[in-house]
Amino acid sequence: MIFENLKLQVETIVSNTEKTVEERLLNICELLETHIDYYNWVGFYFRNGDKEELHLGPYVGTPTDHTVIPFGKGICGQVAVSNENFVVPDVAAQDNYIACSITVKAEIVIPIFVNGENIGQIDIDSNTPDPFTETDERFLEFVCAKVATILP
Repeated sequence: MIFENLKLQVETIVSNTEKTVEERLLNICELLETHIDYYNWVGFYFRNGDKEELHLGPYVGTPTDHTVIPFGKGICGQVAVSNENFVVPDVAAQDNYIACSITVKAEIVIPIFVNGENIGQIDIDSNTPDPFTETDERFLEFVCAKVATILP
């Protein structure tokens, strides 16, 4: 039920043209981090022009040094290459994981597509082991589809 309520709030944030795109993305991060207990770090990464790297966009949670991620590196970098959702129930079991915080136990990354092109992603870290379900995936796909409508 929480996801259905959050969908309405995401739509409200996205449609608020009084705010910049950056402000709306930050508001979405704040909404998700505040209302879903096991979403402990929520942020967006976007492709840096024609370069094969991601740049950190708006986020909430512990500050990270990972503001630029090369394609293929870490979970986010792998999603930039695969164009597919990546759910990591246990980050300690991942060979190609970039640790942002020792408290992170799980991660989910969902790509954002604009005109069929993967231009970024939403990245969520959790301090709870294996918390993400298919419901999280579908909800975050919805969020990414809505975000795609406001990106340049």
